[in-house]
Amino acid sequence: MTLYPSLKGRVVFISGGSSGIGAELVRSFAAQGSLVAFCGTRDGGGDALIAECTSAGHPAPWYAACDVRDVDAYQAVLARAAADLGPIRVLVNNAGRDDRHTMEEVTPDFWDDRLALNLKHYFFAIQAVAPGMAAAGGGSVINMGSVSWMRGRPNLVGYTTAKAGILGLTRTLARELGARNIRVNALVPGAIVTERQTTLHRDPAADQAFLDAQCLKIRLDPGHVARPTLFLAADDSDGMTGQHVLVDAGIAQQSVMG
Repeated sequence: MTLYPSLKGRVVFISGGSSGIGAELVRSFAAQGSLVAFCGTRDGGGDALIAECTSAGHPAPWYAACDVRDVDAYQAVLARAAADLGPIRVLVNNAGRDDRHTMEEVTPDFWDDRLALNLKHYFFAIQAVAPGMAAAGGGSVINMGSVSWMRGRPNLVGYTTAKAGILGLTRTLARELGARNIRVNALVPGAIVTERQTTLHRDPAADQAFLDAQCLKIRLDPGHVARPTLFLAADDSDGMTGQHVLVDAGIAQQSVMG
């Protein structure tokens, strides 16, 4: 893994960092020597990951339990992390859930909940950290998207609508925050093999369907997402903002090309 000198000692906050892609992000930034803070839904939910990072000789990550749908509570967690570690210079908006549902099952409350869980907290996290980030000289925001909306995946309309909104959020705030030397980019994963996806949705037929649809005939894992996230966070990408970077083994090309 490439080492980025600019990430050493830099304060990084990752939402949804206790499992899946988020946990790999925590590991990867800790391995860079970053001061990593992350949140999850359970008290003590970060203990195992903190122990793993410290046993590898990396700085001990900071953890708090929080429901990111509670904006006031979430912004308070971000403020505590900054008070304990220093100004947040990298924000990775990662938390979300891709629960399946048919159109007929969606109620107004469920719709609002999907957008709160997959989009709303992205904006309010950026709002909370931007002043400190700017005062510290700038920083990088990485919004985790999904190719699912580009592919028009069924039974996910609440999720895909939120993920499509991330592109608009990213481009607008890249323009709005650029004068403060804050870069805002979206990192857009394809079909990533995680423990949750394996438990709920993965079987040989599903694997083959993804391989058939992708240009690259490999199953992607969280490391494929973490490595370009490090690049977007580091000063090496300091000329990039407002971008929508796909890490999908080429699966979205099927939708674009027909």
